[in-house]
Amino acid sequence: MALRLVTDFDLGKDVLPWLRAQRAAGAGVRGGGAGAGGARVLENNYESLRVLNVERNGNIIYTYKDDKGNVVFGLYDCQTRQNEHLYTFEKDLQVVSCSVNSERTLLAASLVQSTKEGRKNELQPGSKCLTLLVEIHPVNNVKVLKAVDSYVWVQFLYPHVDSRSFPETRLVLISEEKYIEQFHIQVIQEDGNRVVIKNSGNVPKERIAEDFVWAQWDTAEQRLYYIDLKRSRSTLKCIQFCADENFNLMFEAPLDISLSDSGFKLVNFGCGYLQDQEKLCRYPTLCVFTNRTGSLCVCYSPKFDSWEQITYSVFYFHKGYSKTFTAALGSSHSRVTKGITFLNLDYYVAVYLPGHFFHLLNIQHPDLICHSLFLTGNNEGMDMLPHGPLQSLLGSLVLDWCSGKLYRASLNQSYLLGLLWDTRPDCEKMAVLHCVLSCGRDPEFLEAQIIQWISENISAYHSFDPIQEFIIASSYWSIYPETSNMDKLLPYSSVLTWNTEIPGISLVTEEITLPLMKVHSFKNYWEKLNANLEYVKYSKPPLHYNNSMVRSEWHSLISEEKTGKRRSKAYVRNILDNAVKVISNLEARNSEPRVTPLLQEEDSHQRLLVGLMVSELKDHLSRHLQGVEKKKIEQMVLDYSSKLLDVICQILETSWRKHNLHPSVLHFNRRASAAESAVFHIMTRILEATNSLFLPLPPGFHTLHTILGVRCLPLHNLLHYIDGGVLLLTETAVTKLMQDLDNTEKNEKLKFSIVVRLPPLIGQKVCRLWDHPMSSNIISRNHVRRLLQNYKKQPQSSITDKSSFSMEFLPLNYFIETLTEIESSNQGLDAFIGHDNVDAKFVEEAALKHTTMLLGL
Repeated sequence: MALRLVTDFDLGKDVLPWLRAQRAAGAGVRGGGAGAGGARVLENNYESLRVLNVERNGNIIYTYKDDKGNVVFGLYDCQTRQNEHLYTFEKDLQVVSCSVNSERTLLAASLVQSTKEGRKNELQPGSKCLTLLVEIHPVNNVKVLKAVDSYVWVQFLYPHVDSRSFPETRLVLISEEKYIEQFHIQVIQEDGNRVVIKNSGNVPKERIAEDFVWAQWDTAEQRLYYIDLKRSRSTLKCIQFCADENFNLMFEAPLDISLSDSGFKLVNFGCGYLQDQEKLCRYPTLCVFTNRTGSLCVCYSPKFDSWEQITYSVFYFHKGYSKTFTAALGSSHSRVTKGITFLNLDYYVAVYLPGHFFHLLNIQHPDLICHSLFLTGNNEGMDMLPHGPLQSLLGSLVLDWCSGKLYRASLNQSYLLGLLWDTRPDCEKMAVLHCVLSCGRDPEFLEAQIIQWISENISAYHSFDPIQEFIIASSYWSIYPETSNMDKLLPYSSVLTWNTEIPGISLVTEEITLPLMKVHSFKNYWEKLNANLEYVKYSKPPLHYNNSMVRSEWHSLISEEKTGKRRSKAYVRNILDNAVKVISNLEARNSEPRVTPLLQEEDSHQRLLVGLMVSELKDHLSRHLQGVEKKKIEQMVLDYSSKLLDVICQILETSWRKHNLHPSVLHFNRRASAAESAVFHIMTRILEATNSLFLPLPPGFHTLHTILGVRCLPLHNLLHYIDGGVLLLTETAVTKLMQDLDNTEKNEKLKFSIVVRLPPLIGQKVCRLWDHPMSSNIISRNHVRRLLQNYKKQPQSSITDKSSFSMEFLPLNYFIETLTEIESSNQGLDAFIGHDNVDAKFVEEAALKHTTMLLGL
């Protein structure tokens, strides 16, 4: 299954054995009254054992009834893996809610009177629900906070871990009568370690909110979300509780949903006996999820009105729009008996309907539906997920209230990798690729698996380029955790639009009103959320980096190199130094030697492109990452550029090792094997992927590609690849070709076809290596072209001595006479006279040899 659930806590394994051991030992435990009720537990009473709450520190509060029907509270310490008895109420009561403060000195509980007890409650007669505050260090006084006819839920506030311990404990109380209060409880120490409530007769309290219909507690961040219906519309509000005993209303956000007739509902305030799990599907589901990048998502599913389809919406407030999904439920015989579940998985939100579908929504990049994974009930592994209601708690913790199990949820890498190999729509493959890379666990292994899939399916048709997508996504995730805002500044995908429908699901996207921030000073999460909202307001068009920004500058530098004119040497040296840093960083990341002959030559063109990308990307990030140190930005740019080149190297390295290629492939004097043809094909696909995005290639790539191309392709195909720009003739490759191949008729034809296609500067050098009349002819032509380029005919002062010419061929004689005159006069061509020992005499001999060959003499 796509979701991997690892059991972190299980009532049956972590609590029951301890209870049985307590019973067997007959040990006394502390309690109110008799004090030994917690130990007298009969086997048939274990079924009353259930989880009540999970506190911010991860400790789990549970309850059960002993053989007398008394309510017992226990705590499981997630750090020590030990159980602790907290308190026993010697009454047959039903627990609505319970919480323990961080010091474990106070317990708050909300209980409902049992109607079958047949006698009045001694604590508070005539009330339906009691909210009690109990001193438990040690067990001492009990104070009644509320005695009302409506249900009440309680939750202690936990200060941040790095905060000092305050003498005041704060308790949030939520009433079914639609108000929220905060109690300030002063505690003091007496008689050594005894902790008691100070002025227990008068506990200060304040009203936080009222007239709400829904509320959610964020245990990890100590936030309270609630929906206010005062203005005849749903308005989401958030209160942030601070360690300094204050709280702030952080924002208000209008929600286009209807909750007026849905009743009263709480999320993450424990699991009371009031919840009827079988009826959950009849009520709307609403959850708020955030993560450390400043995202704010509201997930909403209205109550079911059809057995054929289900609708749910996600409000991406950090993006400024919402998406409403409609998923088909398949057969009309497949009835929905469970409620829809939303789970927070950091960069993703999972939407899960047991037995029907599993939708993994990309929270950071929700624009395109192809970046989210939708699996239907026909998919293997769907039924392996728990069918009971799951609830997201701290971080990746997920609680199954019915079974009493606490899971640590994560994406299942093995299952997702398996989906790549299945015959599936392209949208699923793209979504899976991004899901796998976002996992972050053992990235080298994951990338190796993706490269293997790409290599095995290199010839398959896709509506997107897997190599291109992998290069961009892998480079993105390599530095994404480094700092916030990277999702706005770096490309996440090579695909900018997606118009293909996803089978089984449809969606509607709408703009939404952004939250109105109610404070002016932001820290931590709130600073990032505010930055996201500001980006939505003002950043149009998007700020994503595009390497085509350096295209014109790169072409200018290449043109200057061909003409021999260069701008400031310091400027070019700085660009090339950037490339040196990237390649050094790349080589430092790899402990194992490479088998592919890359990064071993200068390849000035690719080094210029690498250096320009570093320079442009550094400027881009510096403009938009205010407050980030210059050195950190420089390192991020180096890491990103190195990763981009490394991904290309790894793809080629994998293919090279798979086909077991030998260094002898670098020689031209043998025929190519099928393995070499396969590697050539992969290199061509890599070239296609990088060219369209104008991405650099590892130095040496073009040389290796050309060598394999010469060996693998027939001559007419080879020339077509060269003329089409697929194969780039590098000086290293052509030099090696001239040295390796002899002058057979076939090889002469190949050499001549390549030499005439070389750029002038490279052609001059290569022709010196080829001892052949064709080479002499080319050298002569180039020499003559230079001489005559700026030639202006001057009146002859004297008649040239014709006796110096051995051939009486007047046109040739006159031509050589003119060349000799130019050479002797140095008319603007000092730099070329004597170059490669070429002069008029050399030209004459070459012309005669060429004529002789043409005449067949």
